[in-house]
Amino acid sequence: MKDYFLLMRLDKPIGFMLLFWPCSWGFAIVLKNMSINQEWIINFFLFFIGSILMRSAGCVYNDIIDKKIDQKVTRTKQRPLASNKLSTFKGWVLVAFLSFLSLIILFQFNFTAIIFGLSSGILIFAYPFMKRITYWPQLFLGIVFNWGVILSYLVFNEEINIGILLIYLSAVFWTLGYDTIYGLQDAEEDIKIGVKSTSIKFNKKIKQFLVIVYLISISLMIYSNILILNKIKVEIILYILPLLLLIFQIQKVEIKNSTQNLSLFKLNNYYGLSIFIILIIVFYNA
Repeated sequence: MKDYFLLMRLDKPIGFMLLFWPCSWGFAIVLKNMSINQEWIINFFLFFIGSILMRSAGCVYNDIIDKKIDQKVTRTKQRPLASNKLSTFKGWVLVAFLSFLSLIILFQFNFTAIIFGLSSGILIFAYPFMKRITYWPQLFLGIVFNWGVILSYLVFNEEINIGILLIYLSAVFWTLGYDTIYGLQDAEEDIKIGVKSTSIKFNKKIKQFLVIVYLISISLMIYSNILILNKIKVEIILYILPLLLLIFQIQKVEIKNSTQNLSLFKLNNYYGLSIFIILIIVFYNA
């Protein structure tokens, strides 16, 4: 059971929290037109459980596809599949089981949300192969990983608008930034085995790259709030708090300091939480 626990990365909750926070942003936005009621709370809880299941399924699937790569990287070679503690067949069975449970949750929502949720399947399937063909797998991860922003919004609305799309794009650029920091841990070994990433592509200009993507992310978030509300609320000044978290990451990131970079990556849990709290303050009964 320990190996299954590790295979699903349940020992590293930062992963499913980074998947969940963007979902929570969609829940915060809908409070512009509704209150926190029983339906809101139940769906919020379902998305939290769904985030754990989908992130776990994604990790197992990635480990199956990346087994040979993981065996060549110091940080990943002791993973259950890479070290042959569990068979690939058992990995596929676990993926099927976790996906089945995730579908049960998805089918609790309206038809629009179900179709939109199912549409992410092809993206999830393609993600592990991106590192083999492009230096931008982190961007692709951002596109896949933040699907929940729009999905959670569609649970309460039959169609999307430009405002929620901008919040989605903000999340995409945020993921592009923090996953680039995360990828620095393996950059040297990835180069040797031919794996591509933005961590490698922008290795010598990592701070400049992070300035650009994080600035785009926070700017899109603020502009989306103004667009949705059709006005500027004084509470928007609160965005200075998550902005400071991003600035701190940019200042402290070091190309060859894996321990520090991992700590900076984990800080994004607080960024996601802070955005959620601010969105509730800004949109609740707006």
